[in-house]
Amino acid sequence: MLIVTVVAALAVGALVVLLLRGRARGDAGNAELVGRLTQMAESQVAVQAQLAERLQAQEKAVSKALEDRLGDFAKRMGDRLQESATQSQTTLTDLRERLAVIDKAQKNITELSTQVVGLQDILANKQARGAFGEVQLRDIVEAILPPSAYSFQETLSNGKRADCLLRLPNPPGPIAIDSKFPLESYQALRNARDETAVTVARRTFATDVRKHVQDIAGRYIVPGETAESALMFLPSEAVYAELHANFREVVEISYRARVWIVSPTTLMATLNTVRAVLKDVRMREQAGVIQTEVRMLLSDIVRLDDRVGKLQRHFDLTSEDVRNIRISTDKVTKRGERIEALQLEEGATEEDALVPPAQHLPAD
Repeated sequence: MLIVTVVAALAVGALVVLLLRGRARGDAGNAELVGRLTQMAESQVAVQAQLAERLQAQEKAVSKALEDRLGDFAKRMGDRLQESATQSQTTLTDLRERLAVIDKAQKNITELSTQVVGLQDILANKQARGAFGEVQLRDIVEAILPPSAYSFQETLSNGKRADCLLRLPNPPGPIAIDSKFPLESYQALRNARDETAVTVARRTFATDVRKHVQDIAGRYIVPGETAESALMFLPSEAVYAELHANFREVVEISYRARVWIVSPTTLMATLNTVRAVLKDVRMREQAGVIQTEVRMLLSDIVRLDDRVGKLQRHFDLTSEDVRNIRISTDKVTKRGERIEALQLEEGATEEDALVPPAQHLPAD
């Protein structure tokens, strides 16, 4: 369009120039000028038509290319939006799943916190704490030993009742186990901050443990009824570790009193040893039964050998009788053959009669 405008402007300018010149030349030149202007106008119209066609074609081409590019751009944008939507959906799904897991974990943590608070409440009461130790002791013993090897809440001849009594053969004899849990003094020791509080807490903790050891030694070691030792069960590995790490003198006192302090882990090891001892005792008992049965089996074998010998002798006599019967049947068969031969000789010719008679076989 700019080119057409420029050409038109040039044509108008040229027309103005020619008109001005035509006035100067007169009427004769006007006719010629009009003709030229007419030709120029026609040429200009043709050029404008061609330019319009070219511009229209170019406009169509540009419009088509622009539409194609816009379509391709729209398609790519749609694909990317779809991909983004899919990724967003996947991300949201994963996020919901993780939130569900986090929510479940939060619920578990809440329940665990509730249980821990409940356990603290239980352990704060001495009777409940004792029941907790007895339940843990029962679970460990029942999981390792057979029912015939233990009894709970067994009353001894002195009237004292043990939490558990291991029924071992003599020696060593029945061993009593009593559960003790000095939690208050242990917590005071763990919560002590200054040196004075630590000293007081250590003294209190050692005193409590020594008292438990003396009580067990006096109540559950009965000469002639139980073994010469007993077990004190601490239902806390932390208390057991603290005792053996920092209160060696208390542990030595328990050794001298023949009271062995055990934790859940060491009690399991001790009970496994007890099970091995019980198994060995049962094997020795069964060995005597096996020896008795073997002796009886040997006696049965001797009797069986005698009976087989008698049967063999019967077989030998039967075999001799059968042999004699066979000899007799062979002789009977031969005599029958001779008799048959004599019957044939009665119908023989005179020439056959000249043949001397057969020799007689000896009698049996």
